[in-house]
Amino acid sequence: MDRPAAPLPLIRPATTADAPQIAHVHRESRRATMPYLPPQRRDHAAVTRWARETLFTTCTTWVATRGPDLIGYAAVRDDLLEHLYVRPDALRTGTGGLLLDAARTHRPDGLTLHVFARNTAARAFYARHGFTVVATGDGSSTMEGLPELTLGWTP
Repeated sequence: MDRPAAPLPLIRPATTADAPQIAHVHRESRRATMPYLPPQRRDHAAVTRWARETLFTTCTTWVATRGPDLIGYAAVRDDLLEHLYVRPDALRTGTGGLLLDAARTHRPDGLTLHVFARNTAARAFYARHGFTVVATGDGSSTMEGLPELTLGWTP
């Protein structure tokens, strides 16, 4: 018997009250989707503090919610998509695309983003949504030291 599809999440502006759930999504998504990264040194409290003190003060941020659960977030600074993370159990449900749509509506003239070259799933996601490689890097500019790509989208 087929399960009915989960309802689409609600996309709304983030508030500082969302910081603990954003921290949870951030940590869990990175752990599950980028296992090649070194173990995270920042605990949940530190990532929550980062969300409140840095993310919300430098970026326009949206969250995806399904009922009371925050299942993803996206953050844009100027024309740079700084973050787009979806909880591992909500991947491939359309949540990332809805968050990306919010970011593109906010920056209708175009967006850029950085992605690790090894992150093939993210690269495929962004390619499906019209992003192309505009630059490459050897990792010398990233904390992780991993080669990265700069992707761009122009309507």
